[in-house]
Amino acid sequence: MSDPVILWLRQDLRLHDQPALVAAAHEGPVIPVYILDDAAPGDWAIGGAQRWWLHHTLDAFGAALKEKGSRLILRRGDAIRELHKLCEETGASRIHALRHYEPWWRKAEDALGDRLCLHDGNHLTPVEEVTTGSGGLFKIYSSFWKALATRMPPDTPLPIPRSIPVPAKWPKSDTLARWSLLPTKPDWSGGFDVWTPGEDAARKTAKAFADRVAAYDTDRNLPSIDGSSRLSPHLHMGEISPRDAWALVGGGKAALTFHKELAWRDFTHGVIIDRPDYADANGREKFDKLKWRRSPKDLEAWQQGRTGYPIVDAGMRQLWTTGWMHNRVRMIAASFLIKHLLIDWREGERWFWDCLVDADFGNNAVNWQWVAGTGVDSNMWGRIMAPLVQSEKFDAAGYIREWVPELAKLPDTVIHDPETAGCRLDAYPKPLIGHREARERALEAGRAAR
Repeated sequence: MSDPVILWLRQDLRLHDQPALVAAAHEGPVIPVYILDDAAPGDWAIGGAQRWWLHHTLDAFGAALKEKGSRLILRRGDAIRELHKLCEETGASRIHALRHYEPWWRKAEDALGDRLCLHDGNHLTPVEEVTTGSGGLFKIYSSFWKALATRMPPDTPLPIPRSIPVPAKWPKSDTLARWSLLPTKPDWSGGFDVWTPGEDAARKTAKAFADRVAAYDTDRNLPSIDGSSRLSPHLHMGEISPRDAWALVGGGKAALTFHKELAWRDFTHGVIIDRPDYADANGREKFDKLKWRRSPKDLEAWQQGRTGYPIVDAGMRQLWTTGWMHNRVRMIAASFLIKHLLIDWREGERWFWDCLVDADFGNNAVNWQWVAGTGVDSNMWGRIMAPLVQSEKFDAAGYIREWVPELAKLPDTVIHDPETAGCRLDAYPKPLIGHREARERALEAGRAAR
């Protein structure tokens, strides 16, 4: 029997379209391993919501491997050290893995040297191959999409290997229970029952979305209906590849908007290749001079969905309850924190990182800087979303009734803006600040920074 090979898994917990698995299975007996390394990311170790998801997806992936006659080895600690230890314990000389672009994983991949064989498979096409005429990475999404589109559709997804060779002896493994990834007291995950982590659920979600993708361009902006794909946490954890999602959802004009959002994910990973500090530093240095407000009270009100702006509060409560927020409402809530409350975008970015089941390092950073206007490709600082107007424009009445029950009995003519309508409820807070006052304060802060 040939020497075993290590399959190092991170955010790629799937059997379909898994180039690293295919290559490893072709080479020899495969030892699949997931290493929980909380130290390597530094301040960006995964948050509570993602830890909940990780527990369940590791459980599902372990069961899928078991059905194939294999198993999942779990280790905790420094990923580089644990991989070297596994090679020594098993006699493996090669490690196969999918390429990742988070700065800590790029550092780990470099440190493993020639022992590591990297494969592309977590993106529509290798991000580093989509370049400008001068050979650099794109800083503007629209230009990136034009270049990427010439390479689409993506390659055909790979099938699951017919068999996964197993080693004569398995190394020791941790147990999921010992990792304590699930919340205990208090257990805040009761509303997470809307999710089913794992590859099977990811593929079912993609197939179901295919039936309504034609309406996606319009419906995705309406919080009160189920118009989102719901694929974001599955894509983030790598339970489904972007190529497979493209294939299952379908091509053509009907799916164009969805394809562009898959491409946005690729684009944001290109940004963090170029700017590894993008989650912590303004993309435009001039905003380093902007004077943010420090208001723990206002920040807490925003986090708890007690701002007095119904659409913002509905979104923040949905986030806390389910680990997810409607995309249109994410923009509104983020804009409110930054422009209305004048609180540093990094405070919101950190909160989303801890609360979102789909919190992706590149996406989270680029999206927050896009809303803030501080990024390399973003709105201007002076674009300040009017939450009350947005709420009515995108027909959020039903959404507000679901997530802000104090307002559930109000008619559509009042529910978006109870304060202006003269409807004051003891159970619902007054707005933290008026829209016009907030807008002027934000514009003045921007002028002062320039």
